[in-house]
Amino acid sequence: MKKRALISVSDKTGVVGFAKEIEKLGYEIISTGGTERALKDAGVKTVNISDVTGFPECLDGRVKTLHPAVHAGLLAMRGNAEHMKQLAELKINTIDIVVVNLYPFKATISRENVGFAEAVENIDIGGPTMLRSAAKNYQDVAVITDSRDYDGVLYELKNGGISLDTKKYLMYKVYAHTAAYDSLISSYLAKRLNIKFPESLTLSYEKIDSLRYGENSHQESVYYKQALETKGALTNAVQLHGKELSYNNINDASAALELLKEFDSPAAVAVKHANPCGVGLGVNIYDAYMKAYNSDKISIFGGIAALNGVVDRATAEELNKIFLEIVIAEDFDADALAVLTGKPNIRLLKLKDIKQKNSSETVIKQVSGGLLVQTPDEGVFDGYTEVTAAKPTAEQLSDLKFAMSVVKHTRSNAIVLASGGATVGMGIGQTNRIWAAEQAIEHAGGRAKGAVMASDAFFPFSDCVEAAARAGVTAIIQPGGSKKDDESIAACDKYGIAMIFTGKRHFKH
Repeated sequence: MKKRALISVSDKTGVVGFAKEIEKLGYEIISTGGTERALKDAGVKTVNISDVTGFPECLDGRVKTLHPAVHAGLLAMRGNAEHMKQLAELKINTIDIVVVNLYPFKATISRENVGFAEAVENIDIGGPTMLRSAAKNYQDVAVITDSRDYDGVLYELKNGGISLDTKKYLMYKVYAHTAAYDSLISSYLAKRLNIKFPESLTLSYEKIDSLRYGENSHQESVYYKQALETKGALTNAVQLHGKELSYNNINDASAALELLKEFDSPAAVAVKHANPCGVGLGVNIYDAYMKAYNSDKISIFGGIAALNGVVDRATAEELNKIFLEIVIAEDFDADALAVLTGKPNIRLLKLKDIKQKNSSETVIKQVSGGLLVQTPDEGVFDGYTEVTAAKPTAEQLSDLKFAMSVVKHTRSNAIVLASGGATVGMGIGQTNRIWAAEQAIEHAGGRAKGAVMASDAFFPFSDCVEAAARAGVTAIIQPGGSKKDDESIAACDKYGIAMIFTGKRHFKH
């Protein structure tokens, strides 16, 4: 039988060159639609799919390759005499190479205001079916979904034929490709139908890069992004300067970005080991950064700074005074870049949509043998109740909300002290709440006097209030809900501390 290749691609990168080369090797090329036109325009001789099937394309092209003349040619096992006998009786020729990639479903649904009907129309049917048929018969059919494989396949064709190992690899790529494609469709449909927790969960992510190592140097690591682009996501950041990102860099930058998005006014967040170590709000980015820096001048060293505005020269000069792994910002002006790029290793990331709030429908965490999936922890509080005789001032209320916004992104058990739109003390990841309070107070030192305190969960006892009073804290925000809330309220009244309950806990594990 004549050697034949079926080529039908949406992404036509490199396809003309590939077709010309296999034509030289004696392959008859079958094609369809736009691919056929592109090949003919380039001087490649093609056979239309309808000439193979003996049946015209119909239903606006919905049916063209779904035919026994195609799929029998793909699925017939060359070493099976009965298969080959049946092909001869049916006058069907084999197909030896399949080059197919799928309708651009992702590109379609990524456009603004795409309707449901248009999205559905861009779900490929014939393409995945051909790919699966060809891949199932991998021993006899080479199937290519990725233009990056053209050169390797051509090399083997010209040097003795495509090896079985290569065919197995191409088979794997088919099923990975169709699985991701179907996952994208199901995710789109779940979102449109508001299905948060499907009975069977499939996820579609695309590889961005292989990293040098993981959390530690003996661990391997790869960076993936969601198949559907999310505005304001870290994966959209453009690296302007510096060394390649590491696993820990990316993890820390993500933590900084999540916290930064809590604020609309100029804000700066310093993060170390995925925990905030300094957060500041200001009249401008410079002011915000200086507040964040002064919150903890020690821990920020070797950390990450995230700023929700454009970095100017004055801010860059301050950033440049210490060792930072990453600075991520909305942008950097020319003067700032001139300052910061003087250090060869600092990583500068530009994220133009840094203020875009982009919480996903679900949050996923891997556990041994499975996944935990939950809706995101959105908002800081919906309202509050004043539970003490002393009432918070407007200035205190502003700091209380700020402090709760920060403690929400701090590993539990957590306590944050804040004053004047800046953190002054943090107690992070303690196994009991009083230790977290004592750590935050010790960190704040004299700055605790006049500050406010935020707790990510309720006080089980009044000991945290007692510690706050000794330090000079003037107002407290906490969810409330403890059996001993009355003891904490009484302690606040004893010391003249204003306390409000939000009814909304913010554990982070």
